[in-house]
Amino acid sequence: MALGTIDRTPPPFFRQGPSALTKLALFSALAVFLMAADTRWHLTQPLRAALATALLPLQQTLQVPAVLLDNGLSYLQGIKDAQAREAAARQQLARQSERAARTEQLAAENERLRALLELQPQLQVRSVAAELLYEAGDPYSRKIFINRGARQGVVAGAPVVNEAGVLGQVTEVYPLSAVVTLLTDRDAAIPVLNTRTQQRGAAFGGAEGGSALELRFMAGNADVQAGDALTTSGVDGVYPPGLPVARVARVERRSDAGFARIVLTPMAAMDNLRHMLVLEPLAVQMPPRPADAAASAAGTAKSGSRASAAGRPGRPASGQELPR
Repeated sequence: MALGTIDRTPPPFFRQGPSALTKLALFSALAVFLMAADTRWHLTQPLRAALATALLPLQQTLQVPAVLLDNGLSYLQGIKDAQAREAAARQQLARQSERAARTEQLAAENERLRALLELQPQLQVRSVAAELLYEAGDPYSRKIFINRGARQGVVAGAPVVNEAGVLGQVTEVYPLSAVVTLLTDRDAAIPVLNTRTQQRGAAFGGAEGGSALELRFMAGNADVQAGDALTTSGVDGVYPPGLPVARVARVERRSDAGFARIVLTPMAAMDNLRHMLVLEPLAVQMPPRPADAAASAAGTAKSGSRASAAGRPGRPASGQELPR
């Protein structure tokens, strides 16, 4: 018989210790007793406190990854929310800035229009309100296009002004638009009057690179000072007298030159134009020149004499013979 097949368990007679059923009953009774005793006398409270104290560092250590993960997610979510709020705030700021700029622009435009409305009754000439369309593409000239033309009564040579002063003169006219040559153009010229000394002169554009005017042909000892205001003199038959033109910026006098160099700053800001008035040329309202008036009177008298001679019997009219 093989050794591995021999039953080595002791016989039931020699077995020691309680049975499994007894152990189960014993431990169950002990558990019930401990639960009842703990409920009544709190016997296991010190043990639980000691275990909780001993396990607290372990619990905190195990909670660190979860806390870090939660904080990281909260941080990322906070950044996302902050970026969204910042984007919304930037959009709102942009809208408010645009609205504020538009409000300022409308306020300035309203002031200019009010000034034009106040200026229009003061002018004794017919005027047409116009608005800037665009500037000429030539960088060497200072010309603008306006939205009024021949159909609105604009004619070549008409002066153009705004609430600050003279802007220039209409040089080309189309049916629905016109070209205005500004005072600062190199080909522009305007007769002016010094309001302090009542001395007349002529201002020409193109000075300081096209941003200013120059009062030419003034003697080196002429009574002109920085700050003098110049207005239109009205002697050219185009501009009404008394319109603001420019102010003397500086006077350069040299002993070796016969004329002083006088630089003028326009009263009107040529780079900030929007609304303006096109005036009727002053020559339209002026009486005819003496030569023209004499020629007209002579023509009228000649026509009258011819009519009178033709109406008298027995006398031939001019260029006619009596019948024989």
